[in-house]
Order: sequence, then structure tokens, then C-alpha cells
Amino acid sequence: MAPSSSLPKTINLIGMPGAGKSTVGIILAKMTGLAFTDTDLAIQLREGETLQETLERQGHLRLRQIEEEVLLEIDLAHAVISTGGSVVYSPAIMQRLKQAGPVVYLQADLDTLSQRVAAAPMRGIASDSKQSFADIYRERTPLYERYADLTVDATAGSADSVASAIVDDLRQYSQ
Repeated sequence: MAPSSSLPKTINLIGMPGAGKSTVGIILAKMTGLAFTDTDLAIQLREGETLQETLERQGHLRLRQIEEEVLLEIDLAHAVISTGGSVVYSPAIMQRLKQAGPVVYLQADLDTLSQRVAAAPMRGIASDSKQSFADIYRERTPLYERYADLTVDATAGSADSVASAIVDDLRQYSQ
């Protein structure tokens, strides 16, 4: 699919860990001709350690603070931005993302997300260690819904089909 002038110059992906933001984001970048930026990787590069290591060493609130610093600094132009799941806790980040381009919420049910996260347990989820994954899901879902310009079912087929659905929805959204 060739890049289209009808598509936004920045596409922001939000959602829970395991929703497929990174996987779908890479495919979406290829489909749209945009760059791909994974903000979790940007944090890891800046900190010189994995998210899990930062979480263990500095705690979830500091990880969220670092996430905000990184997302307020990085270039968002002409890119698909795959965000960390906790970006919705920062009104400043969400305002910046929304100004750059549409925010697409990759929605998935708790069971699917739990299965996906269980396959990669050391993900560095920025939350209180006393919270269960279900608690985090219940806490974040209303925030994702509030900030989303578009919501796409992240469980509706392959990552390729989810990326295609995003492109189709964005074409409708842009008109």
C-alpha cells in the first residue's frame, strides 16, 4: 500500500501491554510510509537498561516520569508512535500526542491480553506491584477510551489485518 496524502503524518498507538502496539505499529509504518518509533525502546536507550530493570531499580512512578520526559522530547512527526501502556496517566503526553495526530486505541479483552503478557512476563509494566494485571486493565481502560480518537479491535485477526483496519479507519476519520 503506497503512502497516502489522506492519512495523518503521525499516528499514535495506545493500549494495554499485549495489545500489539509494537507489532502492529511496525506493519502500519510500512503500510503508510511513515517512520516507526517505539517509546519503550526510546526509554530503554536513554536509561541504558530494560524497562523491567528501571522498574525494579527506581519504581513505577519514576518509570512513568521518565516516560513523560521522553515522550515530551522525542520527534513525533512523520511516524507511527507505539507508546507504553501507561502514557494515559500523563495529560501532558496525551495532549502532545493528540496535537501530533490521531490517537488509536488498540482494544483487546482481558483474557487475550493476559495470555499475551504471560508469554513475555518481564515486560516492565509501570504499575504498583500490588496491582494485578486485571486491576491495571480496569484502571486504564476508561483512560484509553477517553483519549482515543479511534478504537480498533486488536484481536480481530492477524497484526497485518489490524494494521489494515487502522488504515481504513484513518481514511474515514480524515475525511
